[in-house]
Amino acid sequence: MNYDKDAIFKALSDSTRRLILDELTERNELTLYELTARLVMKHDLTISRQAIAKHLTALEDAELVKSIRKGKYRVLVFNNEPLRNLLEGWIEK
Repeated sequence: MNYDKDAIFKALSDSTRRLILDELTERNELTLYELTARLVMKHDLTISRQAIAKHLTALEDAELVKSIRKGKYRVLVFNNEPLRNLLEGWIEK
């Protein structure tokens, strides 16, 4: 599958979005509330859930993050397939 390389690089260009991916890598399946708490407490970010939701939109546009409904919660999951696809295209040729 071909992913939008520009969207991937745009998503990765922001340090907050990279922290979000770090947190989802460390503990896959976080709610927006859990993710916000981890970013505020572990990284001393002063950021609202609304701001994180905007970052998540960029990550979802790049298909790096998927959201799944589990009951009444929206759970965020890291999808590394776009990165794997991008790197394999460059490294294995």
